[in-house]
Amino acid sequence: MLGRVLVVWCPDWPVVAAATEAGLPGKLPAAVFHANLVQACNEPARALGVRRGMRRRDAQARCPELAVLPASPERDARAFEDVLVAVEEIRPGIAPLRPGLVALRSPGRFYGGEAEAGAVLAERLVALGVWDSRAGVADELFTAEQAARRAGSQESLVVPAGGSAEFLRALPVDVLDEPDAVSLLRRLGLRTLGDLARLRAADVRDRFGSHVAWVHRVVAGGGSVHLPTRTPPPELERHVDFEPPLDSAETIVFSARRTAEAFVAGIARQGLVCTEVRIEARCEGEDPQGRPASARTWLHPRFFTASDLVDRLHWQLGGSFRAGEVRSPIERVRFVPETVVPDAVHADVLWGGTDERVERGIARVQGMLGHDSVVVPVLQGGRGPADRQAWVPWGERATGLRPTGPPWPGSLPPPAPSRVLRTPWAAEVADRAGRPVALDDRGALTGEPARFCPGPDEDRQPVAAWAGPWVVEEQWWESGGRRVARFQLVGVDGRAWLLTLDGNVWWTEAAYE
Repeated sequence: MLGRVLVVWCPDWPVVAAATEAGLPGKLPAAVFHANLVQACNEPARALGVRRGMRRRDAQARCPELAVLPASPERDARAFEDVLVAVEEIRPGIAPLRPGLVALRSPGRFYGGEAEAGAVLAERLVALGVWDSRAGVADELFTAEQAARRAGSQESLVVPAGGSAEFLRALPVDVLDEPDAVSLLRRLGLRTLGDLARLRAADVRDRFGSHVAWVHRVVAGGGSVHLPTRTPPPELERHVDFEPPLDSAETIVFSARRTAEAFVAGIARQGLVCTEVRIEARCEGEDPQGRPASARTWLHPRFFTASDLVDRLHWQLGGSFRAGEVRSPIERVRFVPETVVPDAVHADVLWGGTDERVERGIARVQGMLGHDSVVVPVLQGGRGPADRQAWVPWGERATGLRPTGPPWPGSLPPPAPSRVLRTPWAAEVADRAGRPVALDDRGALTGEPARFCPGPDEDRQPVAAWAGPWVVEEQWWESGGRRVARFQLVGVDGRAWLLTLDGNVWWTEAAYE
Protein backbone atom coordinates (compact mmCIF):
# COMPACT_ATOMS: atom_id res chain seq x y z
CA MET A 1 0.00 0.00 0.00
CA LEU A 2 1.29 3.43 -0.91
CA GLY A 3 1.89 5.94 1.89
CA ARG A 4 -0.23 8.94 2.66
CA VAL A 5 0.26 12.14 0.67
CA LEU A 6 0.75 15.64 2.09
CA VAL A 7 0.27 18.66 -0.18
CA VAL A 8 1.50 22.14 0.71
CA TRP A 9 -0.29 25.00 -1.07
CA CYS A 10 0.81 28.65 -1.02
CA PRO A 11 -2.22 30.60 -2.33
CA ASP A 12 -1.83 33.28 -5.01
CA TRP A 13 1.86 32.45 -5.43
CA PRO A 14 2.39 34.44 -8.68
CA VAL A 15 1.15 37.56 -6.87
CA VAL A 16 3.30 36.81 -3.81
CA ALA A 17 6.43 36.35 -5.94
CA ALA A 18 5.77 39.45 -8.08
CA ALA A 19 4.90 41.68 -5.11
CA THR A 20 7.99 40.53 -3.21
CA GLU A 21 10.20 41.31 -6.20
CA ALA A 22 8.58 44.75 -6.57
CA GLY A 23 8.81 45.48 -2.84
CA LEU A 24 5.05 45.95 -2.43
CA PRO A 25 3.24 45.43 0.90
CA GLY A 26 1.32 42.18 1.19
CA LYS A 27 -2.01 43.87 2.05
CA LEU A 28 -2.07 45.97 -1.14
CA PRO A 29 -4.63 44.75 -3.74
CA ALA A 30 -2.54 43.25 -6.53
CA ALA A 31 -2.99 41.05 -9.58
CA VAL A 32 -0.71 39.40 -12.12
CA PHE A 33 -1.74 39.97 -15.75
CA HIS A 34 -0.98 38.07 -18.92
CA ALA A 35 -2.35 39.30 -22.27
CA ASN A 36 -4.41 41.91 -20.35
CA LEU A 37 -6.24 39.18 -18.40
CA VAL A 38 -6.01 38.52 -14.66
CA GLN A 39 -3.90 35.41 -14.21
CA ALA A 40 -3.88 35.55 -10.40
CA CYS A 41 -4.96 38.01 -7.70
CA ASN A 42 -4.60 38.20 -3.94
CA GLU A 43 -7.28 38.23 -1.26
CA PRO A 44 -7.50 42.07 -0.90
CA ALA A 45 -8.16 42.28 -4.66
CA ARG A 46 -10.77 39.51 -4.54
CA ALA A 47 -12.54 41.31 -1.71
CA LEU A 48 -13.02 44.25 -4.08
CA GLY A 49 -14.43 42.11 -6.90
CA VAL A 50 -11.33 41.19 -8.96
CA ARG A 51 -11.44 37.66 -10.35
CA ARG A 52 -9.25 35.38 -12.50
CA GLY A 53 -9.84 35.78 -16.23
CA MET A 54 -11.14 39.35 -15.84
CA ARG A 55 -9.98 41.94 -18.34
CA ARG A 56 -7.60 44.56 -17.05
CA ARG A 57 -9.93 47.53 -17.55
CA ASP A 58 -12.74 45.73 -15.70
CA ALA A 59 -10.43 44.82 -12.82
CA GLN A 60 -9.18 48.40 -12.50
CA ALA A 61 -12.74 49.72 -12.71
CA ARG A 62 -13.65 47.62 -9.66
CA CYS A 63 -10.38 48.35 -7.86
CA PRO A 64 -8.67 51.58 -9.05
CA GLU A 65 -5.79 51.13 -6.59
CA LEU A 66 -5.01 47.65 -7.97
CA ALA A 67 -1.27 47.01 -8.41
CA VAL A 68 -0.70 45.69 -11.94
CA LEU A 69 2.12 43.12 -12.03
CA PRO A 70 3.54 41.29 -15.09
CA ALA A 71 3.39 37.51 -15.38
CA SER A 72 6.72 35.66 -15.20
CA PRO A 73 6.69 31.87 -14.77
CA GLU A 74 10.46 31.87 -14.31
CA ARG A 75 10.22 34.37 -11.46
CA ASP A 76 7.49 32.29 -9.79
CA ALA A 77 9.53 29.10 -10.04
CA ARG A 78 12.70 30.81 -8.84
CA ALA A 79 10.96 32.29 -5.80
CA PHE A 80 9.32 28.95 -4.98
CA GLU A 81 12.67 27.17 -4.94
CA ASP A 82 13.30 28.43 -1.39
CA VAL A 83 10.04 26.79 -0.30
CA LEU A 84 11.03 23.52 -1.97
CA VAL A 85 14.39 23.52 -0.20
CA ALA A 86 12.71 24.18 3.15
CA VAL A 87 10.24 21.33 2.63
CA GLU A 88 13.06 19.00 1.55
CA GLU A 89 14.86 19.66 4.82
CA ILE A 90 11.83 18.21 6.63
CA ARG A 91 11.05 15.34 4.24
CA PRO A 92 13.38 14.49 1.31
CA GLY A 93 11.81 13.27 -1.92
CA ILE A 94 9.29 15.95 -2.83
CA ALA A 95 7.15 16.36 -5.96
CA PRO A 96 6.90 19.98 -7.18
CA LEU A 97 3.58 20.23 -9.01
CA ARG A 98 3.83 23.90 -10.02
CA PRO A 99 5.00 27.13 -8.34
CA GLY A 100 2.95 27.41 -5.17
CA LEU A 101 2.07 23.71 -4.90
CA VAL A 102 4.24 20.80 -3.77
CA ALA A 103 3.46 17.23 -2.65
CA LEU A 104 5.42 14.78 -0.49
CA ARG A 105 4.99 11.56 1.42
CA SER A 106 3.38 12.43 4.72
CA PRO A 107 5.99 12.47 7.55
CA GLY A 108 3.24 12.19 10.16
CA ARG A 109 4.75 9.21 11.99
CA PHE A 110 8.00 11.07 12.62
CA TYR A 111 6.30 14.21 13.97
CA GLY A 112 3.66 12.44 16.03
CA GLY A 113 0.76 13.00 13.68
CA GLU A 114 -0.14 14.39 10.27
CA ALA A 115 -1.59 17.63 11.63
CA GLU A 116 1.60 18.10 13.66
CA ALA A 117 3.70 17.57 10.53
CA GLY A 118 1.65 20.26 8.76
CA ALA A 119 2.25 22.62 11.68
CA VAL A 120 6.01 22.05 11.47
CA LEU A 121 5.96 22.84 7.75
CA ALA A 122 3.91 26.01 8.32
CA GLU A 123 6.34 27.16 11.01
CA ARG A 124 9.29 26.53 8.72
CA LEU A 125 7.71 28.54 5.88
CA VAL A 126 6.82 31.43 8.19
CA ALA A 127 10.53 31.65 8.99
CA LEU A 128 11.09 32.17 5.25
CA GLY A 129 8.52 34.96 5.14
CA VAL A 130 5.72 32.86 3.59
CA TRP A 131 2.82 33.78 5.87
CA ASP A 132 0.03 32.00 4.04
CA SER A 133 0.56 28.27 3.53
CA ARG A 134 -1.98 25.48 3.83
CA ALA A 135 -1.53 21.71 4.04
CA GLY A 136 -3.81 18.82 3.12
CA VAL A 137 -3.27 15.13 3.87
CA ALA A 138 -5.10 12.22 2.24
CA ASP A 139 -4.63 8.76 0.74
CA GLU A 140 -3.82 10.13 -2.71
CA LEU A 141 -2.74 13.28 -4.51
CA PHE A 142 -6.00 14.72 -5.85
CA THR A 143 -7.79 14.52 -2.50
CA ALA A 144 -4.79 15.94 -0.63
CA GLU A 145 -4.70 18.94 -2.98
CA GLN A 146 -8.41 19.60 -2.49
CA ALA A 147 -7.97 19.32 1.27
CA ALA A 148 -5.12 21.85 1.19
CA ARG A 149 -7.29 24.28 -0.77
CA ARG A 150 -9.96 24.07 1.96
CA ALA A 151 -7.63 24.44 4.92
CA GLY A 152 -7.22 27.71 6.80
CA SER A 153 -4.11 29.86 6.66
CA GLN A 154 -1.18 28.04 8.36
CA GLU A 155 -3.51 25.14 9.12
CA SER A 156 -3.85 21.53 7.96
CA LEU A 157 -6.90 19.57 6.84
CA VAL A 158 -6.44 15.81 7.32
CA VAL A 159 -8.74 13.43 5.45
CA PRO A 160 -8.92 10.15 7.42
CA ALA A 161 -7.52 7.00 5.85
CA GLY A 162 -10.12 5.52 3.52
CA GLY A 163 -12.19 8.72 3.65
CA SER A 164 -11.25 10.23 0.26
CA ALA A 165 -14.49 9.21 -1.48
CA GLU A 166 -16.69 10.62 1.28
CA PHE A 167 -14.68 13.88 1.35
CA LEU A 168 -14.79 14.38 -2.43
CA ARG A 169 -18.47 13.61 -3.00
CA ALA A 170 -19.63 16.95 -1.60
CA LEU A 171 -17.19 19.04 -3.68
CA PRO A 172 -18.47 20.95 -6.74
CA VAL A 173 -17.44 19.76 -10.21
CA ASP A 174 -15.51 23.03 -10.64
CA VAL A 175 -12.55 21.45 -8.80
CA LEU A 176 -11.83 19.46 -11.98
CA ASP A 177 -10.29 22.66 -13.41
CA GLU A 178 -11.30 21.71 -16.95
CA PRO A 179 -13.72 24.37 -18.25
CA ASP A 180 -15.16 22.29 -21.09
CA ALA A 181 -15.83 19.24 -18.90
CA VAL A 182 -17.25 21.39 -16.09
CA SER A 183 -19.57 23.21 -18.51
CA LEU A 184 -20.90 19.94 -19.94
CA LEU A 185 -21.40 18.39 -16.49
CA ARG A 186 -23.40 21.40 -15.38
CA ARG A 187 -25.57 21.26 -18.51
CA LEU A 188 -26.24 17.62 -17.68
CA GLY A 189 -27.41 18.65 -14.22
CA LEU A 190 -24.37 17.23 -12.40
CA ARG A 191 -23.27 19.69 -9.74
CA THR A 192 -21.01 17.70 -7.41
CA LEU A 193 -18.41 14.96 -7.69
CA GLY A 194 -20.92 12.67 -5.98
CA ASP A 195 -23.22 13.16 -8.98
CA LEU A 196 -20.29 12.30 -11.26
CA ALA A 197 -19.60 9.09 -9.30
CA ARG A 198 -23.04 7.74 -10.19
CA LEU A 199 -22.12 7.59 -13.90
CA ARG A 200 -20.64 4.47 -15.46
CA ALA A 201 -16.85 4.47 -15.57
CA ALA A 202 -16.73 3.60 -19.28
CA ASP A 203 -19.08 6.49 -20.16
CA VAL A 204 -17.01 8.96 -18.16
CA ARG A 205 -13.78 7.85 -19.80
CA ASP A 206 -15.20 7.99 -23.32
CA ARG A 207 -16.91 11.35 -22.92
CA PHE A 208 -14.66 13.34 -20.58
CA GLY A 209 -11.17 11.92 -20.99
CA SER A 210 -8.56 10.34 -18.75
CA HIS A 211 -8.27 13.06 -16.08
CA VAL A 212 -11.99 13.15 -15.26
CA ALA A 213 -12.04 9.33 -15.43
CA TRP A 214 -9.25 9.24 -12.86
CA VAL A 215 -11.20 11.56 -10.52
CA HIS A 216 -14.27 9.36 -11.08
CA ARG A 217 -12.31 6.31 -9.86
CA VAL A 218 -11.08 8.18 -6.78
CA VAL A 219 -14.57 9.40 -5.88
CA ALA A 220 -15.84 5.86 -6.36
CA GLY A 221 -13.33 4.69 -3.75
CA GLY A 222 -10.48 3.33 -5.86
CA GLY A 223 -7.21 4.46 -7.32
CA SER A 224 -3.96 5.89 -6.03
CA VAL A 225 -1.09 7.78 -7.60
CA HIS A 226 2.67 7.47 -7.49
CA LEU A 227 4.31 10.76 -6.62
CA PRO A 228 6.98 11.76 -9.16
CA THR A 229 9.32 12.92 -6.41
CA ARG A 230 12.50 14.76 -7.19
CA THR A 231 15.86 13.79 -5.76
CA PRO A 232 17.29 16.55 -3.56
CA PRO A 233 19.77 18.35 -5.82
CA PRO A 234 23.45 18.32 -4.90
CA GLU A 235 25.01 21.53 -3.60
CA LEU A 236 25.91 23.31 -6.84
CA GLU A 237 27.20 26.61 -5.47
CA ARG A 238 30.91 27.20 -4.97
CA HIS A 239 32.93 29.70 -2.98
CA VAL A 240 36.57 30.58 -2.43
CA ASP A 241 38.05 32.10 0.74
CA PHE A 242 41.10 34.38 0.70
CA GLU A 243 43.58 34.31 3.55
CA PRO A 244 44.67 37.03 3.93
CA PRO A 245 41.81 39.01 2.35
CA LEU A 246 42.54 40.69 -0.99
CA ASP A 247 41.90 44.29 -2.02
CA SER A 248 42.74 44.11 -5.74
CA ALA A 249 40.08 43.16 -8.29
CA GLU A 250 42.68 41.61 -10.63
CA THR A 251 44.15 39.46 -7.85
CA ILE A 252 40.72 38.31 -6.69
CA VAL A 253 39.67 37.39 -10.23
CA PHE A 254 42.86 35.43 -10.84
CA SER A 255 42.46 33.54 -7.54
CA ALA A 256 38.78 32.72 -8.23
CA ARG A 257 39.38 31.23 -11.70
CA ARG A 258 39.70 27.60 -10.51
CA THR A 259 36.57 27.99 -8.37
CA ALA A 260 34.66 29.19 -11.44
CA GLU A 261 35.87 26.13 -13.36
CA ALA A 262 34.79 23.84 -10.51
CA PHE A 263 31.38 25.57 -10.42
CA VAL A 264 30.76 24.94 -14.14
CA ALA A 265 32.08 21.37 -13.94
CA GLY A 266 29.87 20.51 -10.96
CA ILE A 267 26.77 21.69 -12.80
CA ALA A 268 27.81 19.85 -15.97
CA ARG A 269 28.13 16.55 -14.05
CA GLN A 270 24.37 16.78 -13.38
CA GLY A 271 23.64 17.23 -17.11
CA LEU A 272 22.80 20.90 -16.54
CA VAL A 273 24.01 24.34 -17.57
CA CYS A 274 23.60 27.61 -15.68
CA THR A 275 21.77 30.47 -17.43
CA GLU A 276 21.47 32.80 -14.42
CA VAL A 277 24.06 33.15 -11.67
CA ARG A 278 24.44 35.31 -8.59
CA ILE A 279 27.95 36.43 -7.72
CA GLU A 280 28.58 37.63 -4.16
CA ALA A 281 31.69 39.18 -2.63
CA ARG A 282 31.99 39.43 1.16
CA CYS A 283 34.34 41.85 2.88
CA GLU A 284 36.57 41.18 5.85
CA GLY A 285 34.74 41.38 9.16
CA GLU A 286 31.24 41.13 7.69
CA ASP A 287 28.57 39.02 9.35
CA PRO A 288 28.46 35.71 7.35
CA GLN A 289 24.65 35.84 7.53
CA GLY A 290 24.46 39.49 6.50
CA ARG A 291 24.18 41.09 3.10
CA PRO A 292 27.42 40.84 1.07
CA ALA A 293 29.18 44.05 0.10
CA SER A 294 28.80 43.29 -3.60
CA ALA A 295 26.09 41.04 -5.04
CA ARG A 296 24.62 40.92 -8.54
CA THR A 297 22.60 38.48 -10.60
CA TRP A 298 23.88 37.94 -14.14
CA LEU A 299 21.95 36.49 -17.09
CA HIS A 300 23.32 34.73 -20.15
CA PRO A 301 21.50 34.19 -23.47
CA ARG A 302 22.87 30.63 -23.59
CA PHE A 303 24.83 29.40 -20.56
CA PHE A 304 27.83 30.43 -18.47
CA THR A 305 31.30 29.03 -19.04
CA ALA A 306 34.18 29.48 -16.62
CA SER A 307 35.59 32.39 -18.64
CA ASP A 308 32.14 34.05 -18.62
CA LEU A 309 32.03 33.84 -14.83
CA VAL A 310 35.53 35.28 -14.51
CA ASP A 311 34.59 38.18 -16.77
CA ARG A 312 31.39 38.91 -14.80
CA LEU A 313 33.30 38.81 -11.52
CA HIS A 314 35.90 41.22 -12.92
CA TRP A 315 33.29 43.69 -14.16
CA GLN A 316 31.29 43.46 -10.94
CA LEU A 317 34.26 44.03 -8.65
CA GLY A 318 35.57 46.83 -10.83
CA GLY A 319 32.25 48.65 -10.57
CA SER A 320 31.91 47.94 -6.84
CA PHE A 321 35.38 49.30 -6.05
CA ARG A 322 34.73 52.43 -8.14
CA ALA A 323 31.31 53.00 -6.56
CA GLY A 324 32.68 52.64 -3.04
CA GLU A 325 30.49 49.63 -2.25
CA VAL A 326 33.57 47.68 -1.14
CA ARG A 327 35.44 49.54 1.61
CA SER A 328 37.60 46.72 3.00
CA PRO A 329 39.44 43.70 1.55
CA ILE A 330 37.45 40.79 0.13
CA GLU A 331 37.63 37.54 2.07
CA ARG A 332 35.09 35.38 0.13
CA VAL A 333 33.66 35.15 -3.40
CA ARG A 334 30.61 32.97 -3.93
CA PHE A 335 28.93 31.67 -7.13
CA VAL A 336 25.26 30.73 -6.67
CA PRO A 337 23.25 29.22 -9.56
CA GLU A 338 19.87 30.96 -9.81
CA THR A 339 18.57 29.12 -12.90
CA VAL A 340 19.82 25.83 -14.36
CA VAL A 341 18.38 23.96 -17.35
CA PRO A 342 19.23 20.64 -19.06
CA ASP A 343 22.28 20.97 -21.27
CA ALA A 344 20.30 19.64 -24.26
CA VAL A 345 18.28 22.88 -24.29
CA HIS A 346 21.37 24.84 -25.34
CA ALA A 347 23.07 22.28 -27.57
CA ASP A 348 24.89 23.81 -30.54
CA VAL A 349 22.86 24.09 -33.72
CA LEU A 350 24.06 22.53 -36.96
CA TRP A 351 25.71 25.65 -38.38
CA GLY A 352 26.92 27.14 -35.09
CA GLY A 353 25.54 30.09 -33.11
CA THR A 354 26.52 33.57 -31.96
CA ASP A 355 30.25 34.20 -31.66
CA GLU A 356 31.28 33.94 -28.01
CA ARG A 357 33.31 37.16 -28.29
CA VAL A 358 30.19 39.03 -29.37
CA GLU A 359 28.22 37.67 -26.41
CA ARG A 360 30.96 38.64 -23.99
CA GLY A 361 31.15 42.14 -25.45
CA ILE A 362 27.40 42.63 -25.19
CA ALA A 363 27.38 41.33 -21.63
CA ARG A 364 30.15 43.76 -20.68
CA VAL A 365 28.23 46.71 -22.11
CA GLN A 366 25.13 45.54 -20.25
CA GLY A 367 27.11 45.31 -17.02
CA MET A 368 28.40 48.87 -17.49
CA LEU A 369 25.14 50.54 -18.54
CA GLY A 370 22.54 48.48 -16.69
CA HIS A 371 20.36 45.45 -17.29
CA ASP A 372 17.68 47.29 -19.30
CA SER A 373 20.13 49.29 -21.43
CA VAL A 374 20.85 46.49 -23.94
CA VAL A 375 17.72 45.10 -25.57
CA VAL A 376 16.82 42.88 -28.50
CA PRO A 377 13.66 43.02 -30.65
CA VAL A 378 11.12 40.23 -30.28
CA LEU A 379 8.07 39.62 -32.46
CA GLN A 380 4.63 39.71 -30.81
CA GLY A 381 1.04 39.94 -31.95
CA GLY A 382 -0.40 43.23 -33.18
CA ARG A 383 -1.92 45.08 -36.12
CA GLY A 384 0.61 47.80 -36.88
CA PRO A 385 4.39 47.32 -37.35
CA ALA A 386 5.23 49.23 -34.19
CA ASP A 387 2.70 47.18 -32.19
CA ARG A 388 4.39 43.94 -33.24
CA GLN A 389 7.77 44.97 -31.84
CA ALA A 390 8.71 44.29 -28.24
CA TRP A 391 12.08 45.09 -26.68
CA VAL A 392 13.46 42.54 -24.21
CA PRO A 393 16.68 42.96 -22.17
CA TRP A 394 19.48 40.93 -23.72
CA GLY A 395 19.81 37.52 -22.09
CA GLU A 396 16.29 37.56 -20.61
CA ARG A 397 13.43 35.38 -21.79
CA ALA A 398 10.46 37.27 -23.18
CA THR A 399 7.29 37.07 -21.06
CA GLY A 400 3.91 38.77 -21.22
CA LEU A 401 3.97 39.21 -25.01
CA ARG A 402 0.84 39.31 -27.10
CA PRO A 403 0.40 35.96 -28.93
CA THR A 404 1.11 35.93 -32.66
CA GLY A 405 -1.15 32.97 -33.36
CA PRO A 406 -4.71 34.38 -33.12
CA PRO A 407 -5.94 36.44 -36.09
CA TRP A 408 -5.57 40.21 -35.81
CA PRO A 409 -8.37 41.84 -37.85
CA GLY A 410 -7.09 44.86 -39.71
CA SER A 411 -3.45 43.74 -39.59
CA LEU A 412 -1.21 44.17 -42.61
CA PRO A 413 -0.53 41.28 -44.98
CA PRO A 414 3.07 40.21 -45.61
CA PRO A 415 5.71 41.27 -46.40
CA ALA A 416 6.39 43.35 -43.32
CA PRO A 417 8.07 46.74 -43.73
CA SER A 418 11.83 46.68 -43.34
CA ARG A 419 12.12 49.98 -41.45
CA VAL A 420 9.72 51.18 -38.77
CA LEU A 421 10.07 54.83 -37.85
CA ARG A 422 10.61 55.52 -34.17
CA THR A 423 8.58 58.75 -34.55
CA PRO A 424 6.07 58.82 -37.45
CA TRP A 425 6.50 61.56 -40.04
CA ALA A 426 3.74 64.00 -40.88
CA ALA A 427 2.60 63.17 -44.44
CA GLU A 428 0.21 64.41 -47.13
CA VAL A 429 -1.98 62.45 -49.54
CA ALA A 430 -4.17 64.15 -52.16
CA ASP A 431 -6.45 63.08 -55.03
CA ARG A 432 -6.23 64.20 -58.66
CA ALA A 433 -7.99 67.46 -57.82
CA GLY A 434 -5.52 68.25 -55.06
CA ARG A 435 -8.02 67.63 -52.25
CA PRO A 436 -6.81 65.72 -49.13
CA VAL A 437 -7.85 62.07 -49.18
CA ALA A 438 -9.93 60.99 -46.19
CA LEU A 439 -12.43 58.33 -45.09
CA ASP A 440 -16.15 58.87 -44.74
CA ASP A 441 -18.30 57.47 -41.91
CA ARG A 442 -18.66 54.15 -43.75
CA GLY A 443 -14.91 53.73 -44.20
CA ALA A 444 -14.91 54.56 -47.93
CA LEU A 445 -12.29 56.84 -49.52
CA THR A 446 -13.32 60.36 -50.46
CA GLY A 447 -10.93 60.19 -53.41
CA GLU A 448 -8.26 58.01 -55.02
CA PRO A 449 -4.67 58.76 -53.86
CA ALA A 450 -2.87 60.48 -56.76
CA ARG A 451 -0.02 62.46 -55.18
CA PHE A 452 1.67 62.17 -51.80
CA CYS A 453 4.55 63.47 -49.70
CA PRO A 454 5.84 60.88 -47.18
CA GLY A 455 7.75 63.29 -44.94
CA PRO A 456 9.06 66.80 -44.35
CA ASP A 457 12.36 66.09 -46.11
CA GLU A 458 10.77 64.21 -49.02
CA ASP A 459 9.50 65.57 -52.33
CA ARG A 460 5.86 65.44 -53.36
CA GLN A 461 5.44 62.87 -56.14
CA PRO A 462 2.76 60.98 -58.06
CA VAL A 463 1.45 57.66 -56.72
CA ALA A 464 2.51 54.75 -58.95
CA ALA A 465 0.49 52.11 -57.02
CA TRP A 466 -1.37 51.81 -53.77
CA ALA A 467 -3.24 49.26 -51.66
CA GLY A 468 -5.63 49.53 -48.74
CA PRO A 469 -7.20 50.70 -46.62
CA TRP A 470 -6.78 48.33 -43.68
CA VAL A 471 -9.12 49.89 -41.15
CA VAL A 472 -8.80 49.29 -37.42
CA GLU A 473 -11.23 50.64 -34.84
CA GLU A 474 -9.42 50.64 -31.50
CA GLN A 475 -11.24 50.85 -28.16
CA TRP A 476 -14.42 52.05 -29.82
CA TRP A 477 -16.33 51.34 -26.61
CA GLU A 478 -14.41 54.06 -24.73
CA SER A 479 -14.29 57.82 -25.11
CA GLY A 480 -10.63 57.64 -26.11
CA GLY A 481 -11.24 55.19 -28.95
CA ARG A 482 -10.09 55.95 -32.48
CA ARG A 483 -10.23 54.68 -36.03
CA VAL A 484 -7.07 54.39 -38.12
CA ALA A 485 -6.58 53.21 -41.69
CA ARG A 486 -3.29 52.01 -43.16
CA PHE A 487 -2.24 52.28 -46.82
CA GLN A 488 0.69 50.99 -48.83
CA LEU A 489 1.82 53.58 -51.39
CA VAL A 490 4.54 53.28 -54.04
CA GLY A 491 5.95 56.46 -55.59
CA VAL A 492 7.21 56.90 -59.12
CA ASP A 493 10.77 56.73 -57.73
CA GLY A 494 10.11 53.06 -56.84
CA ARG A 495 10.13 53.48 -53.06
CA ALA A 496 7.25 52.00 -51.05
CA TRP A 497 5.81 53.45 -47.85
CA LEU A 498 3.30 52.52 -45.17
CA LEU A 499 1.03 55.48 -44.38
CA THR A 500 -1.60 55.76 -41.66
CA LEU A 501 -4.68 57.95 -41.71
CA ASP A 502 -5.55 58.78 -38.10
CA GLY A 503 -8.76 60.81 -38.13
CA ASN A 504 -8.01 63.36 -40.87
CA VAL A 505 -4.23 63.41 -40.33
CA TRP A 506 -1.75 61.38 -42.41
CA TRP A 507 1.40 59.87 -40.94
CA THR A 508 4.22 57.84 -42.46
CA GLU A 509 4.70 54.84 -40.18
CA ALA A 510 7.25 52.63 -41.98
CA ALA A 511 9.14 52.09 -45.22
CA TYR A 512 9.66 49.09 -47.51
CA GLU A 513 13.33 49.14 -48.52
